[in-house]
Amino acid sequence: MDAIRCRLTQSSSVGVAEDEEVGGAPRVEMSFVTSEEEEEEEEAGPSSDIRALVRRYRHGYQKAGLFLCVCVVIVFTTAFLLAYAVFGGRYHCSLVGGGDEEQGGGAKPPAEGGAELYLGELRLMMRRLLQDEDIHNTVSRVSRANHPPGSSDGTSLASEVLRRFRLLQMDHTWTESLYATLQFPHRSQRSSLWLVDSAGLISEQISLNPSDYCPYSATGSTTGGVVYANYGRPEDFKWLESAGVSVVGCVVVMRVGGGVSFAEKVWLAERSGAGGALIYPDPADLPQDPRRLGLNAHTAVSEHVHLGSGDPFTPGFPSFNHTQFPPIQSSGLPLIPVLPISATVAAKLLSQLSGASCPASWRGRLPYVRCVVGPEFSSGRRVAMSVHNVMTPVLLNNIFSSLEGRVEPDHYIILGAQRDSLGPGAVTSGVGTAILLELARTFSGMVKNGKTHLETGFSPRRSLLFISWDAGDFGNVGATEWLEGYLSMLHLKAVAYFSLDQAVMGDDVLSAYTSPLLVDLLDAAIRQVEHPKHAGQSIYSRAEREGGSRRIIKPLFLNSGAYSFTAFAGVPAMELRFTEERAYPFVNTPLDSASRLQEVLGGRLGLTGRSLGELVGEMVLRLAHDSILPLRITSYAHTVLQLSAQLNKHSAELQSRGLSPHWVFSARGDYSRAAETLQRAIEYSDLHDPSAARYYNTRIMRVEYYFLSQYVSVVETPFRHVIHGRGDLTLSALREHLSLLTSDPKRFDEKRFRRQLAFFTWTLQGAANALRGDVFEQPSLGGSGPLIRRVHEEAPSRGMEGVTQVHGASVLEQPDLSRGVAPIAQDNEEAPSRSVAPALDPRSWTLGPGPSALDPRPWTLGPGCRRNGGSLECGAGKRRGHVSCVEPCRCVANQGEGPTRHRRRIPELRLGEGIEGVYYPVQVLQPIGTWQRSHLQPIS
Repeated sequence: MDAIRCRLTQSSSVGVAEDEEVGGAPRVEMSFVTSEEEEEEEEAGPSSDIRALVRRYRHGYQKAGLFLCVCVVIVFTTAFLLAYAVFGGRYHCSLVGGGDEEQGGGAKPPAEGGAELYLGELRLMMRRLLQDEDIHNTVSRVSRANHPPGSSDGTSLASEVLRRFRLLQMDHTWTESLYATLQFPHRSQRSSLWLVDSAGLISEQISLNPSDYCPYSATGSTTGGVVYANYGRPEDFKWLESAGVSVVGCVVVMRVGGGVSFAEKVWLAERSGAGGALIYPDPADLPQDPRRLGLNAHTAVSEHVHLGSGDPFTPGFPSFNHTQFPPIQSSGLPLIPVLPISATVAAKLLSQLSGASCPASWRGRLPYVRCVVGPEFSSGRRVAMSVHNVMTPVLLNNIFSSLEGRVEPDHYIILGAQRDSLGPGAVTSGVGTAILLELARTFSGMVKNGKTHLETGFSPRRSLLFISWDAGDFGNVGATEWLEGYLSMLHLKAVAYFSLDQAVMGDDVLSAYTSPLLVDLLDAAIRQVEHPKHAGQSIYSRAEREGGSRRIIKPLFLNSGAYSFTAFAGVPAMELRFTEERAYPFVNTPLDSASRLQEVLGGRLGLTGRSLGELVGEMVLRLAHDSILPLRITSYAHTVLQLSAQLNKHSAELQSRGLSPHWVFSARGDYSRAAETLQRAIEYSDLHDPSAARYYNTRIMRVEYYFLSQYVSVVETPFRHVIHGRGDLTLSALREHLSLLTSDPKRFDEKRFRRQLAFFTWTLQGAANALRGDVFEQPSLGGSGPLIRRVHEEAPSRGMEGVTQVHGASVLEQPDLSRGVAPIAQDNEEAPSRSVAPALDPRSWTLGPGPSALDPRPWTLGPGCRRNGGSLECGAGKRRGHVSCVEPCRCVANQGEGPTRHRRRIPELRLGEGIEGVYYPVQVLQPIGTWQRSHLQPIS
């Protein structure tokens, strides 16, 4: 039997059938050949040898191809696994890090360098997370009972807010407690109001609600006649004075409203000599129609009467234990007793008055009341009032929660709302607390979104701080005491503050009480948010249809929750409110409930609160997202410009008294240029450089703080902001005093005006110097020094190398000569001496309105000017000490010393002996303000 050999061939002897599987594994077929078959193949001759050779080479090529394919697959697989390990590992690490933070109770954003969402994506995420139902539920919970500071209901609400913050797993949540002195009605002695006869005997007692009172009223009694003073505004008391009606020793009756707070009404009445004050809601201002939802005629409106904010016994510094530190009484506490009364009580008193008739605009809608001002009763009776309130130290609790920023964690965007209320407080405290908690929940959810889902979450550049304030009904005590405690560093940390107090009293008209620095931010936000009442329209488009979006912007006022942040601490602040044309009548009354607010809004409480929350959230997103803070740093230059125009109108009267407003013009010009220079520097900087962005942001954040006057005591004058503050140092006080020059010149106090002008001017100049930057960039402020300096760094982008700038104005501000020539200077205008240094000369100088020194047009001398040794002299024959009017060349005469000439040496222009190169197009110096500009006229 022939032996059988088993041989594995390279071709088909052993085959792998890859398409057939047995049990999931490939089946291998092996073929066996006998020796006879092999011998037959060997006997095939040359042809069989060739076939064998070809078969052998073919099998070699297949083996090489198979090897190459295996190598490619191995390389590809290795690269894929390596990439997966790198990127997958990095993503896994970020998730693990986030998970660790979550387990620790934090919501820390991912590290810098991770993927960031665009602002539009963040906006959509915020809208998706905001809910209106939670807002309505929170308002109902907060306003179900009275919750004044220190009460059991107030403490319970504070605990609930703290618990809800902690459930959000914010980065940090904590409380700060302090003792403050608050005033409450006496438990056993009630405040009273009587009508007494000429002998002082009580003829009738007028019923009052014992819970109605004005916190911080003076205690005691007073008796006198009654004077009706309308809203108690300054112009109302001026009218009474002009009509010969004296309020000295009388009880003044005033209406709620008129744009004047209770504290301001009482302060003006006290300053006029009144012995007491009664404040009532008139049906003309607050609806009291029984057929519609309105205020009950027997309900009074309560409000504190401290002309200030914070604890009135620790003005300017934080509250301490009064047993260790004796109290210092605030100058804003009234010295006369004050009571709130209802419309029914007011009608009873005013219907019995006799005396002069009041103006038609003073007439309210009290029934059976003739509009007379008093002070006598027709029956000869008088009014006696007695106030019994007590001061009590109360433990306050401010609650804080924050999300930490990833790039500038020490810069805070602050949102706050009042939590307490003397009544139910649906508007006073409920709405603000609800929106605050909803925004905290929304932003916390945005931060955690990238950790719970496979997508990127919100990673704010700056920290977000959410605060629930205590004792807001007593003059923002909790917020102000916190500001006083951190006053020395807050302007370095706080970017902006948004107050949510009384944010929803309607759903139609938006009002923004704001610092001018935040106006651009608001303008961009209202274009993005839909109006709560008019679907499909943005708040901006609706405002434009109803008179323009600029009507939304209003100045900060004393009782605003945002006022102290700006006027006291120098932090840009804003308070937003939705209202109706028909005023919400229940604020600061026992009727301020969630059900009434929901009825006023037609069931849209949650929707309106969500819209306002979205509006605030839009601005917070910008501040937390943008590398450079979007604040308008040039805004205050336009505000001061209005004062400059008013000073110009009275320039003749001021100069006749030896006063000059030109220092104000100079300071305004310096501030305007400093702000514009900083703005240009930001535009041409690399904003992707974190150090550069932080450098500019720090300077932007301090702009508001620069307007706090450094020349008054914070204890004596806490609101020392020269634009928004109170006192003689403010712009409003300066304007009011200036108006006396025409309205009542005898009352104009020249010494006081000099002091006011000095305070305001040097605060403005200090702001300009601080905004400009380093001390070596400052102009000369005293002694000798060039009046004119070359500024080559301020306008490089305009091709203006070597542009000259004069102290007080910039050549970039000058008008084009082609638009007309300036008026000719008058012969009787004096010119300043060339030897006076800029710090001693109150007048500012600028280049005239002719073309710049780079203008190629030829120039020539006009008649009356002559050449003298290469210099230009003023025409002869003119009076010394006055301006010569030589046409078209103006030459300024030096006061008492003959002609003054100017010399220009390229590239610097200075005061000197004449003008060299008279055919070179150069502008002659001329003071601004009431001094006319001079110019050279080109050849036609």
